[in-house]
Amino acid sequence: MNRIEALVRPNIRTLCPYSTARDEYQGSLGVFLDANESPYPTGYNRYPDPHQKALKAKIAALKGVPAESLFLGNGSDEAIDLCFRIFCVPGVDNAVAIEPSYGMYSVAAATNDVAMRSVPLGKDFSLPAQALLDAADEHSKLLFLCSPNNPSGNAFPTAELESLIRSWQGIVVLDEAYADFSAKGSLRGRLAEFPNLVIFQTLSKAYGLAGLRLGMAFADPYIIRLMSMVKYPYNINQSTQELVLRALDTPIEGQVAEIKAQRARVAAALPAFRCVGRVYPSDANFLLVQVDDADALYAHLLADGIIVRNRTRVAGCTGCLRITVGLPSENDKLLASLQAYEKGDIHR
Repeated sequence: MNRIEALVRPNIRTLCPYSTARDEYQGSLGVFLDANESPYPTGYNRYPDPHQKALKAKIAALKGVPAESLFLGNGSDEAIDLCFRIFCVPGVDNAVAIEPSYGMYSVAAATNDVAMRSVPLGKDFSLPAQALLDAADEHSKLLFLCSPNNPSGNAFPTAELESLIRSWQGIVVLDEAYADFSAKGSLRGRLAEFPNLVIFQTLSKAYGLAGLRLGMAFADPYIIRLMSMVKYPYNINQSTQELVLRALDTPIEGQVAEIKAQRARVAAALPAFRCVGRVYPSDANFLLVQVDDADALYAHLLADGIIVRNRTRVAGCTGCLRITVGLPSENDKLLASLQAYEKGDIHR
């Protein structure tokens, strides 16, 4: 038994996955009387491909990875949940995560009865590598890292991530949902070096497909096979598969470049306002901004029809608002509203 296989829950190692009708016959010609589907054509009366072969082939080519190293989920949240279900024995094993970070790691841990050990980020949201290693014991199966991190926005140095992945004795889950906006890039192309690494990416951010709910996990083919065994049989519906296939033909480079330019523009403009204490550096499509009264400014912006995220009650983010970079016209409205706030035209 190799190192990764030994980390898998024993019942998952021996699991016999559900076999769909489309697993038993994969052709396209004939009279289909095998899956108890409706015979009346609606465009959706047949079950979708449970393995998303056409979509995986396209995404694998786009991302430069073998299709065998790619899992597609109902958002990244499905892949998060699967990591707990595959590697963590409920009530016995634990996971470690940085704090603050994406809240679904802790929610999925609690749902699966897995203790989550949170380790605060260091100064200026730096990566506390040794503290993360110190938080682990023999039952620590998963380490969650988000880079660029949400809500802090910063991407961690590649060398620090590499060292931590090599030192961690379990599975490292590296969430790269915002990597398209970062100059630090992705570790996706180096999976062969790190058999204990699982990378999450998404089509919700740079690709503008949040409503279709398609997340991607990249890992060693063995881990991908486990995910495919444990997932629900038809986890990606037919409409999503078809719409994403078409959407991937549209280049995103122009939009990503504009978001990065607007991020720089808004980040440069914000410090001029007296209410702004600090704008944290960002490698994502948002800015974390420390202000003098987060609740008051949030209420003012909301009254102006501008919705940001109040993160002041999140550990490590006291007094902070998280502001997504919008269209130029939307960013203009944000800055104009802040100007009104400075002048005393405050909505209460």
